[in-house]
Amino acid sequence: MDIFTVFSIIGTIAFAVSGAIVAMEEEYDILGVYVLGLVTAFGGGVIRNLLIGVPIPTIWTQGMLLKTAVIAMTIAFILPVKWLKTWKKSEAFFDAIGLSAFAIQGALYAAGKYPLSAVMVAAMLTGIGGGMIRDVLAGRKPLVLRDEIYAVWALAAGAVISLGWFHTPAQLLILFVIVIIFRMLSVHYSWRLPRRSLKYALAQSIFHADEEKRAAAASAIQEQEEVERKQND
Repeated sequence: MDIFTVFSIIGTIAFAVSGAIVAMEEEYDILGVYVLGLVTAFGGGVIRNLLIGVPIPTIWTQGMLLKTAVIAMTIAFILPVKWLKTWKKSEAFFDAIGLSAFAIQGALYAAGKYPLSAVMVAAMLTGIGGGMIRDVLAGRKPLVLRDEIYAVWALAAGAVISLGWFHTPAQLLILFVIVIIFRMLSVHYSWRLPRRSLKYALAQSIFHADEEKRAAAASAIQEQEEVERKQND
């Protein structure tokens, strides 16, 4: 079993269970659990294949990974609630495992065939694509677009693999651990990318505009009263 397969299995299990638990939180039936779990586990790979020109039907050749995902989701579905609560407490950690494994897997898929930018995007889409589709189907705001630094670590993994800094199995395992560590550090310290909230700014501008209208109306009324008082005098 090569290192590519190892990362594929790790990422598949982590994301399949993640999707299954989100489906149970949203009170989906067992079919919804399997659909959301499979989408989470394989959605990123499908998006990556679309990007780099790999035929989409190749997903059906991954029989072992599909079986692994189904087994993982079935176990998650029948586990006692207290075990699932334990998983939820460590959700960020397992999510980091899936992100790291799939980012490296996606980068290995594209490395040597495509330029640096394409390898980075392949790593990012493989790492975050399934989670984004999961959140959208579950009616949630995608984690990658609103939470701590997330996709950056996948991009970084793709960059160092494309540059050839990590290529042996031992080095890739070290990179796997590094990405997990940085992802967990970003969760612990709430590292975030710069953001700008137009929602608050627009609300403030509307409020000030209303204030100005009220002030102008009050001033006009006051002027009218002043004119009427002078006429009466």
